[in-house]
Amino acid sequence: MIIFAIYAMVYLGSALMVYNIYGFINYARSLRGHEKLEENNKILYIPIILLIFFLAGYLVIGIFGKPDLMVSSILFGGSVFVFVMYKLMVRITAMISEGEHLRAELMAAEKSSRAKNVFLASVSHEMRTPLNVIIGLDTLALGEAELSPDTRYRLEKIGDSAKYLLGIINNILELNNSGTEKLEPKKEPFSLGDAIRQVNAIVSTLCADKRLDYSFTAPDNAMTKYIGDEAMIKQALLCMLDNAVKYTPAPGRVELAIDCAHKENDRHELRFTVTDTGVGIDSDFLPHVFDAFSREDTTSAGSGLGLTVAKSCVENMGGTVSAKSEKNKGSVFTICLTLQTVPEEEALPEPDTEVTLEGKRILIVEDIPENAEIVSDLLEIEGVIPSHAENGKIAVDMFNGSPLYYYDAVLMDLRMPVMDGLTATREIRALGREDASVIPIIALSANAFETDIRQSLDAGMNAHIAKPADSNELYSTIKRFIALSQSGQG
Repeated sequence: MIIFAIYAMVYLGSALMVYNIYGFINYARSLRGHEKLEENNKILYIPIILLIFFLAGYLVIGIFGKPDLMVSSILFGGSVFVFVMYKLMVRITAMISEGEHLRAELMAAEKSSRAKNVFLASVSHEMRTPLNVIIGLDTLALGEAELSPDTRYRLEKIGDSAKYLLGIINNILELNNSGTEKLEPKKEPFSLGDAIRQVNAIVSTLCADKRLDYSFTAPDNAMTKYIGDEAMIKQALLCMLDNAVKYTPAPGRVELAIDCAHKENDRHELRFTVTDTGVGIDSDFLPHVFDAFSREDTTSAGSGLGLTVAKSCVENMGGTVSAKSEKNKGSVFTICLTLQTVPEEEALPEPDTEVTLEGKRILIVEDIPENAEIVSDLLEIEGVIPSHAENGKIAVDMFNGSPLYYYDAVLMDLRMPVMDGLTATREIRALGREDASVIPIIALSANAFETDIRQSLDAGMNAHIAKPADSNELYSTIKRFIALSQSGQG
């Protein structure tokens, strides 16, 4: 019985060793095409040769020798050990290959995402540049006193259509941006009062154009300074208010109300409520109102993205959105955000006086002559004395060659030949002049992605306005930063 067990272990070990050799041959073949092993693939056959010698030894001992229990156990154990090592090597190789495959897919996805972002940025820039000319010239034309009613009507329709197209572009790009990466909201001190004044300036114009009443209410204790992302808050509110204006026929009413729902130490729970007397939303569709591209009435104008973008902005800041509506009776949209107030010792005082643009000298840095001419004309309406630089290098030279505090502000394009706007801003800030560090430099660019805005601010700019710029936003932003600069807060 013992003899039978001894020879059984010898021959079973030999059979297992044959299987191991066969397995190692297949394993070597599978690795032979690996690019990292292509030059050293012969080394893969060394274990096979050694296993063949082991097999020959097994057979010699089994046929011609007299193995005892210890020898046969060692031989059989060796075959089992080789078998286990072979399976382990195959598994490790599979895991490595899977990891390399996943890394390759990840790199391909990142490359594709970068290519898509570059493409979208380029498309955004190319679309915004002619839109800037269209909207700018339309605004200037509407400012002419002697226009026939028919001409004024046509110009207004041109402006409405251009702004509608711009809104679609903005929402699509913002939706894509929030879908590819969740943007971390900035945590910077800002004045909610200033932010709301800019929002009201834009929305009141939209309502006036459509013959709607617009009202705003807020308690003084809510309109203070907070730490958060001012741009994201303004974008969410503008998306909701634009939606309210769009779906409210004249005569109608749009309202924005802000209240402080709860206070706890330095944290305020703010509630922003947008109310309209518009067409309303059916109860069956209401749960889908924040879904991308969703519209209850597919025959009406709108991309179905504004509320989706607003929801994305609010949720990125840790807030919530909700909607109530009744068909043909209007809608109520509510944003709830918890913001931390700025400590009094860190809060900056508001500028003492309201700044006017009359007589202010502003340097426009823009490589496209049509865009520079439009901005100059818009500023001249407010009494500004504009100057023009065709690129960043000329702008730096003009600023450095001017008397101290000659320029009150700089409007800086980003994409320009010779020297781009980011580099020009850094060089102006690095000049040894005492006005170089305080002069407001505002980006005015068709580059409108969040990354573009952050790059502008990182380069030393005070703000970023995307083309085509709303004239009210342009004026209010310039006034705000000139006032801050004059009060020593810039």
